[in-house]
Amino acid sequence: MLALKELIVDHGKLRALWDISLHVNKGERVGLLGANGAGKSTTMGAIVGLYPVAGGEISYQGRSISGSPYESVRSGIALVPEGRRLFPGMSVQENLKMGAFAAASRNNLDALYEQVFSLFPILKEKRNQRAGELSGGQQQMVAIARALMSRPQLLLLDEPFIGVAPLLVEEIMSVLSQISRDGVTMLLVEQNIHRALDFVSRAYVIENGRCVLEGEREALLSDKSFAAKFLGLD
Repeated sequence: MLALKELIVDHGKLRALWDISLHVNKGERVGLLGANGAGKSTTMGAIVGLYPVAGGEISYQGRSISGSPYESVRSGIALVPEGRRLFPGMSVQENLKMGAFAAASRNNLDALYEQVFSLFPILKEKRNQRAGELSGGQQQMVAIARALMSRPQLLLLDEPFIGVAPLLVEEIMSVLSQISRDGVTMLLVEQNIHRALDFVSRAYVIENGRCVLEGEREALLSDKSFAAKFLGLD
């Protein structure tokens, strides 16, 4: 479904990504792992057109893409950004509506609201409350629900559990599992390696803008160098 081939991205004069190559098959849950500043968020931003590509190629469903975020959403890609990026002064429902700006989604607003409210019932209770007044976990629910309002086929999740209480992390993970079972493909950026590998079937590891390791979950967990470096196990 998604393939990156030798992707290069520059931030001004600074090269952020050198030669990122990865693929995500339809229906998969794939992790993008690495330390802060490794290039994970830049990779996600490049996929949805937030950052221009300096080299390499991004293809989605068999065709090359390097367009705008609007075109990415229309093609079926949605990003849940790091830090949520909500409109704190707007209500929960108004924030959700921002995710349905594509024409096809606007025609089915009521059905889309009910769909996301069935996944996150607390948001229905708080639909008229300002998003900035919610807890961190509830705000993350709004960010995920907003992305789902565009009816994506590929959901990009950039650090979705930062600032979320452990109990709500479990609840959100359960909802994401349900969304995955319903057929939505996922690429997850996560610093917490243990949590990520509990959710994904395979993963790529990025260091300094380069992919340095990839593999199935079980293979990574049994790799001694990976375990020593990323899991703190000798």
